[in-house]
Amino acid sequence: MSTADLKPASEPEPAQDAAPGSDGATDDEETVGTTPGEQHPDAPEAAPPSRRPRRAVLLACVLVLLLAGAGLLYQARQLTTTAAARNHALSDSAATTRVVGDVSNTLGKVFSYEPQDTRATEDAARELLGGRAAGQYAALFGALKQRVAEQKLSLTTHVVRAGVTRLTGDRAELLVFLDQRARRDTQPATSAAAQLAVTAQLTDGHWQITDIRAR
Repeated sequence: MSTADLKPASEPEPAQDAAPGSDGATDDEETVGTTPGEQHPDAPEAAPPSRRPRRAVLLACVLVLLLAGAGLLYQARQLTTTAAARNHALSDSAATTRVVGDVSNTLGKVFSYEPQDTRATEDAARELLGGRAAGQYAALFGALKQRVAEQKLSLTTHVVRAGVTRLTGDRAELLVFLDQRARRDTQPATSAAAQLAVTAQLTDGHWQITDIRAR
């Protein structure tokens, strides 16, 4: 006997395919098969894609934006509150009145002169002006002084209105409106209005003008 004639006892014989409709088809196979277009009554419908992750992401983004907006509003309020608290022009009426009085008095003196006596104006400027304002005034009045004497010019300045826009410690900022009357020799006087932005510094108990800018 050759090895070709041997078959393993455990190897099954190949099964023949059953013809369609023959008795070889089992009952289980018949129940599994369905006709085209027929839906099994017990088959679950396909569930739509879940939108929960997307909604969660959107809610998280909205929450972040709300928190960021609230934080910015809080910081802006803090800055505004802090600036307002430091600006004593809004709360300290006595200090504000004193600033306005000193600055108005200084402007009236340094911007008023007579042709026969310019020394008083220069002395007042040296005493009452400081910083950038002192240098500006010295240069301008130095060039004007000769014309004042030659053309007999006179100038009188009055502060019409002055308001403190900012007052913090020893520094103040003001907006000042002036009325000025100029006259040359015997000619009729002419009037003019002026508006100045003034910065003042508290020095030895007196508010000294340190900067003057025309508006």
